[in-house]
This record gives sequence, C-alpha cells and structure tokens, in this order.
Amino acid sequence: MDKLAQALGERIRAQRKACGVSQDALALACGIDRSYMGRIERGEVNITIEKLYRIADELACDPSFLLPKATELKFT
Repeated sequence: MDKLAQALGERIRAQRKACGVSQDALALACGIDRSYMGRIERGEVNITIEKLYRIADELACDPSFLLPKATELKFT
C-alpha cells in the first residue's frame, strides 16, 4: 500500500469515529460508494482533492487536518 494513502485513510477513519459517524453515513453524505469509502480508509486508493474536500466538509474539519504530516510517512 502507498504510505500516503494509508496514513490519510487512518486519519479519515479516526476523525469519522471522533465525530460519531458511520462509514456508510459518511459515504452517503459525500456521494461516494460505501465500498469505495472502505477502500479509502484502508489506504487502498488514492483519492482526488475533490473527494478530500467533500469528506472534510462532512467531518467538519479543514482538509489539511486530514493530511498526514511528512514526518508520519517515513519515506525510505
């Protein structure tokens, strides 16, 4: 898996849970297929900036909050 996609997915999942929103409800609100939302959270896909903004809007946070810090990625 791509480290960036995986770290982003983990941050989306954490924020979703902190907001008390189910994965299905988030997918529906964002207009994203529920299985695709699962793939996003598992870091199996690279999402578009548009989807990042939709997800952040539904989770009431800034898109940059969902982006992992470069130090978290440990590129080698």
